[in-house]
Amino acid sequence: MRFYATLPMGLEKISAEEIRKIGGKVLEIKDQRGRVFFEGKDDLIPKLNFLSRTLERVMVLLGYERIDSLDDIYACVKKIDFSFIKPNQSFAIRSLRVGEHNFTSIDISREAGQAVIDSYLQDKKVRLRVDLDKPDIIVRVDLIYDELFIGLDTTGDKALHKRWYRVYNHPAPLNTAIASSMIFLSGWRKGRILFDPMCGGGTIPIEAAMILRNIPPGKNREFSYFKFLGEIIPECDENTGISPIYGSDKFKKHVEGAKRNAREAGVEDTIEFFEGDILEIKDLKTNFIITNPPYGLRIGRKRMIEDLYRGFFDRCSDILVGESIVVIITPYSRLVEDISRDLDLRLLEKLPVKYGNLDTTIFKLKI
Repeated sequence: MRFYATLPMGLEKISAEEIRKIGGKVLEIKDQRGRVFFEGKDDLIPKLNFLSRTLERVMVLLGYERIDSLDDIYACVKKIDFSFIKPNQSFAIRSLRVGEHNFTSIDISREAGQAVIDSYLQDKKVRLRVDLDKPDIIVRVDLIYDELFIGLDTTGDKALHKRWYRVYNHPAPLNTAIASSMIFLSGWRKGRILFDPMCGGGTIPIEAAMILRNIPPGKNREFSYFKFLGEIIPECDENTGISPIYGSDKFKKHVEGAKRNAREAGVEDTIEFFEGDILEIKDLKTNFIITNPPYGLRIGRKRMIEDLYRGFFDRCSDILVGESIVVIITPYSRLVEDISRDLDLRLLEKLPVKYGNLDTTIFKLKI
């Protein structure tokens, strides 16, 4: 079968490597489109939905074309064979539009939905039922600039990065797929010390601990694939491995919230959280710093942002030892580049990443 996965735009190569490790054969990486095409057997669907840490959704590929208009979208969808849908099943279109067009995502959903109905009516002489709330089948129709991706959604409306353990909701939580991608990018492994000095709700330390303990990110959730593959839960042997993982935040409420999330994830004994300002931390020594610093809306004046970043990198130089790597995600790409030159830091990788509607960059630096 042919599939494609959706993920945060800019992290395609990291996700492609994870797909390979889980058993898929990668066919094409759509850079800066948040899509990876691959193929594999039926059992790849539950494996990726249950085990993948960097993906957001897994689709059976139904169609892919470059288009210019809404009429093109209708034509592309209508020629697809939807005979896999049973006459008594309902369906819904979920659409996404990225880029500038003279129509909306609602227009895409309307045209694509009509095309599915017309196609099925033509082939089966049955008018399919639409259910926008609890459909049996979800068809994703995503237009990324001029590229149209059409897929049968095996994940469902709750995307894979929506982890079960978030009982404390930080006001600006990091997407868990991005957090896991940052960890993989860093090269961190068991036996090396990992520290997130601005951990917020604890996403990066928790995802690292789950990787270490082999706790599947799909634990405690239901998937759409159950409806047409049966209830298949892949085997996953969790362990009790321990490695030094630390998380801190200057606000006590976030530290307490991170501890609650870690407890819910089952990794409370794997992470040490503490209250502290990165600009004042002196005693801790670490090999890897992976973090998501506060953005402008949460800090205020531009000068305060620059002071925070310069202070952060100064502290990195003092607390990093041995194999020392910093991975940071930020909307202030130029500021990080300026500081890197001033401090003579070695830039190993730079990945432009679309974080919601925000243009950010992930830097991997050697101190």
